[in-house]
Amino acid sequence: MDDQNKNLLLATVLSGVVLVIWFVLFPPEEPVQDPNAPAVTEQTVGDQPAIASGDLPTADGATTAAPELSSEEDAPRIQVQTDRIAGSISLLGGRVDDIQLLDYDVTTDPDSENVQVLSRVGSPNAYYALFGWAPVDGIDAANVPGPETLWSAPADAVLTQNSPVTLTWDNGVGQIFTRVMEIDDDFMFRMTQTVENTSDTPISVRPYGIVRRHGEPETRKFFILHEGLIRMSDGQLQELDYKALGKMDIDDREGTNAERVEVEQNGWIGFTDHYWQTILIPDGDAPFRSTAKFFESREIYQAEAVLPAVTVAAGETAEAGTRLFTGAKEWATLKHYEEDEGVNGFVDSIDWGWFFYFTKPIFWMLHNLNALIGNMGWSIIALTVVIKALVLPLAYKSYASMARMRELQPEMEKLKESAGDDRMKMQQGMMELYKKNKVNPASGCLPMLIQIPIFFSLYKVIFVTMELRHAPWFGWIQDLSAPDPSSILNLFGLLPFAAPSPESFLAIISLGILPILLGISMWLQQKLNPAPTDPAQAMIFAWMPWVFMFMLGNFASGLVLYWITNNTITFIQQYLIMRSHGYKPDVFGNIKKSFAKKKKKEA
Repeated sequence: MDDQNKNLLLATVLSGVVLVIWFVLFPPEEPVQDPNAPAVTEQTVGDQPAIASGDLPTADGATTAAPELSSEEDAPRIQVQTDRIAGSISLLGGRVDDIQLLDYDVTTDPDSENVQVLSRVGSPNAYYALFGWAPVDGIDAANVPGPETLWSAPADAVLTQNSPVTLTWDNGVGQIFTRVMEIDDDFMFRMTQTVENTSDTPISVRPYGIVRRHGEPETRKFFILHEGLIRMSDGQLQELDYKALGKMDIDDREGTNAERVEVEQNGWIGFTDHYWQTILIPDGDAPFRSTAKFFESREIYQAEAVLPAVTVAAGETAEAGTRLFTGAKEWATLKHYEEDEGVNGFVDSIDWGWFFYFTKPIFWMLHNLNALIGNMGWSIIALTVVIKALVLPLAYKSYASMARMRELQPEMEKLKESAGDDRMKMQQGMMELYKKNKVNPASGCLPMLIQIPIFFSLYKVIFVTMELRHAPWFGWIQDLSAPDPSSILNLFGLLPFAAPSPESFLAIISLGILPILLGISMWLQQKLNPAPTDPAQAMIFAWMPWVFMFMLGNFASGLVLYWITNNTITFIQQYLIMRSHGYKPDVFGNIKKSFAKKKKKEA
């Protein structure tokens, strides 16, 4: 038995060392804003005729007949200005390539710049959206608008939520293309593309939308968060990270790494980041081709939505519409687009994770509490109280069962003496004792089993949802999605030097106020009961609160706040339930005993 205890203690210590080293080598990264994006090629949707892969814009930035221009910086631009978005659109190709979010800053610094979602060609990790027509029959690639088409627009045009802008381009051989650009009060553009055929012969063309990302963006690279391509295809959600996109098979029809999905009724496709996303959403319930691509030679990632081909007779006009969402993944905004504007499954572009059946209701509750209270920190505390109230009946049964087991302690000790080394007799006697007194020894584990998925779900909510980003609580906690910025190493700001940066090897011991309170709350919770008589178990229990304190020290402040509140409520519940069953926990006595043991060892 002594050897088993030693092995258990050694395994526990080694596990703690591994966890500490892991957090030193791979500390949680600071949030980063997104830039970047990619291009397209193409073929058939449903029964529509095939299109040569070179007829859509390729990774080289052109259709087959047009060279890449070097005058991107000199191209005229249309300003975009709404209450929530600022930026511009290049008339060269009609690229949506310069979008900043006015409601969101890169950091919590008052002088911080706004988050840049889309960025121009030529900038690091360029990221933009393109729209156009691919030729099918009766028209050459050089005579349809593409990335190098220079569109015309009214002088001094500004795109706002109240003033659409119309672009025009005459190819000079009988077709006039127009693009009406609109934007709503949030983050949704609408591109209505029209082709008027003034020639004597019919043409067949196919409208498309592209989101293109140059190079892999800087991501969080955290296993619980998806960043990369995301698409909804007839109710089926698919997520492909950048590594998976690079490993797609070569599609001979596309001439590069690609994966096609023929969407029959509704869907969308684009790229999602930690807090932002850029998504193409074809209008209506028409079928379209959803294609993910990767051009290895240029390291370009691309998402495209290619609509069915349309035949435009002489003297007739054809129209197609595609929406473009580029902005923050706000739950309420995505819900509005899903429920009121028919964007199927749009709320699921937030990465709810495997425990979505917990994550979604927890976030819904937190969102509504925040709407009522007006402070996300106090809302987390209120959420914890609600959750503890919901599981109170189960917790009561568990703590009551634990209290009854303590009442049986004298009889169990007698049973141990009478059984001696006969383990079978000991187990049979204990089972009879439990059955006689209607005690379930496993019931004490139930609250913890329920708490685990709730804990991970709340962690997911705090980590991935937009609403927690830069959300203040009070005092020094100004971002509940980031670790506690205070540090014991500078006495929480009293000493005249800054706390170690997250990259420093000292970060693991640079504990803030909240992690320390977490350790204390766990330690006090243990003191409701006497220390285990087994020395190995006693050692494990003694170190556990402080190991957790260091482990969770660099976690989001909101999660640590939840855990402190949960521990505090659990302490109160357990104390009162024990008292109601005639057992008075000697908290102060247990604390004195723990210090007395330390003094005795030191002596």
